[in-house]
Formats: sequence, C-alpha cells, structure tokens
Amino acid sequence: MPQDLVKYSPDVERPEPDFDEHLETVIEATKAYIERSVESEGVGRATRDAHAKGFGLARAEVDILDDLPAEYAQGIYSEPGRHEALIRFSNGSAHSGSDAAIGDVVMGMGLKIFGIEGGKLLDDEPHCTTFDYAMINAPIFFCNTVRHYVFIQKLFLSAGDYFARGRPGLHDFLYDWVTGEGTLEKEDWAWDELAAILSYVRVQPVNLLLSTYWTMGAQRHGDYVAKIRVAPTPTAAETVVRRHLDPKTDIEVFRPALVAELRERPYEFDIQVQLCADLKRMPVEDLTVQWPEGLSPFVTVAKVRLPQQDISGDDIQEAMDATSITPWRSTEEHRPLGNLQRARREVYRQSSMLRHALNHQARKEPRTLAEVFGGAPD
Repeated sequence: MPQDLVKYSPDVERPEPDFDEHLETVIEATKAYIERSVESEGVGRATRDAHAKGFGLARAEVDILDDLPAEYAQGIYSEPGRHEALIRFSNGSAHSGSDAAIGDVVMGMGLKIFGIEGGKLLDDEPHCTTFDYAMINAPIFFCNTVRHYVFIQKLFLSAGDYFARGRPGLHDFLYDWVTGEGTLEKEDWAWDELAAILSYVRVQPVNLLLSTYWTMGAQRHGDYVAKIRVAPTPTAAETVVRRHLDPKTDIEVFRPALVAELRERPYEFDIQVQLCADLKRMPVEDLTVQWPEGLSPFVTVAKVRLPQQDISGDDIQEAMDATSITPWRSTEEHRPLGNLQRARREVYRQSSMLRHALNHQARKEPRTLAEVFGGAPD
C-alpha cells in the first residue's frame, strides 16, 4: 500500500483558459453531428457522437466488499452492500455500422449502479439514485485540454473523408492532428495526444468480457484522488470460449460473441481503485499519462456479477439505446476531476437531451432494473 497519498482539495485541478468558449464549440459540434446522424447513419434514429454502436445491455449486481482499508472505503464504498446494476457494452466510434466497417480501436463499458442515495452532481437529476461509470478499454485518453478537443473532435467526426483519400489523406489527418489544423504554435503541437491515440491500435480485439475498462480521467475518492478500472476476474476470464475476435472476418463479431457467452454462463468483474500518490507522475489534467502501478496499485473494492442471461432481444436493444450514461451521475465524494472531465458534464447532458428528443424517447433516470428491462425474465 502506498505510504503517501494525495489528499483531495480543489487545488488538484487547474482551470483552463477560455474553457467556456471552447466548451460551447464542442457542444455545438456534438449537437450538429447528432442531428445529422438521423439520416447519415442509416439506422432511422439519432445516434451518440461517440459509442454510437451498442453491443448489449446486461443485468448485473455490484457487491461492495467488507473490511476495506480506510483509504479505499470512501464514498459509496464506505459501507458493504449489494446493488442492482446494468452494463452497456459499446464501440467507441461515432458510427453505428457493421463491425467490419467501423473496426475495433476502442470499446466501452457503461456501468450503472442502482440504489445509491445522496445528492448527485447533475443539476437536473439531483435526487436520482443511480451512479454511473463511463469507461473505455484503455488506461489513457487521447486529449488533454478542451482547447485541443475542439479540433480533435472535428478530425474524428470527419476521419472517413480523410481516409477515403488513401495515403495522402492519412498524412493530412496526422498533420492536422499534431498542428491543430495549423492553429497551434510548435511548442503546443499535440504529440502526446497523437501518441495516445496510436497506442489504442496496439489493443488486440478480444471478447468484450476479456477487456479491462478504465475511467481514464481522475475523480475524487472521498478524502483522496483516484482512477477506477473494471477488470475481469481471472477465474471468470478462463471460462470465456470465444476469445480472440477479428472484425474483418464477419459483418458482426462482438455482439454475437457477447450474447453467446452470457447465454451460457455467468461472469464477474472487479471494481478497482488506484489512489494518487504523486501529482507530477500521476497528473489530474494530463489524461495521456498512465498512472504507474508501481507508485500505487489497483485495489479491488467491489465485485460486478453478471448472471447467466439472454440479451439478444430487440426490446433489450431498445432499452440499451435509451439508456443514459454519464460520469457526472455521481456523488460529491466521487466528483470527476480535471478540465476534460468538467467539459463532459454539459456535453453528455446536452447530447442525451437532444438524442432522446429526436428519438421520441422519455428521458427519465430509472430507479430499478425492472424499470429498464420491464421485468422480463433472463
């Protein structure tokens, strides 16, 4: 266990210049993409601007462990107990086409825990009783500032146009990424962000149940500062039959494998907390830096158990599409930290509101699993 831990205070964050201006640009670009997606994505509805394709919505339960060390028994983990939960598995892309078309660079897990009392940080949901984690299968994010996200978001949403031009388009994409489309001074070029996104390519495509998922950004952990990950338990991972998947081999590979595994057996993940021990080597504002486990290990604080179940139905797919996940559906004790995390608060909210309105879906946070799945049997 680390001997010296960073205590939480507002000083661990550094306000970014022109934050509000850059945030508004990101929100407008996000809303414009969602509005276009009704026709451009060809699925007859508005889609998310990231994690647009969901692979499955699964019932789960979270079992918070007893006898945790005091540093880890913080916030919602301060009392042992069992909670209903659900998991949304997704592709990180802004597109919702076939696996063969959109690839496998980043996968996502949205974990929603029910029965968490206490005020939440969303102004329009202060009394909801759910608690969310939004994670990807990589420990770092590809952007460090909202200012950089303005041009990186634009590049992601227009990446198809670049790559359609072959090698010259790829060169233009990399140049525009590093230089901010020619707007950045050389000393501000986005080399760290480029290295981060290229690191995703090394992530091998596997069954979604075999991936580890990280929050990427830091968050408060009661008296401390932390990052969270959800990792397969070794025993559960050994039971997976359909392990290494190649999206080039079929139109759809990830969802069928996930459906088949959960239909055949239960599964289990660990929720793990890594506490910050050094703000220089474990920064809050630099999301392209992986926190060294040698300074502070991940410690298991809860189990996520998925019962054997059938998630193949169209009704479950509809429930998945209507499900909202945001890192700001959180208590103060687990406040997301850093400028990019702060930006997500309003971007996620505006995105969810628009998407639900365009799709004529009720936007109401559920209180129980039965409200999501309609009480249907597994």
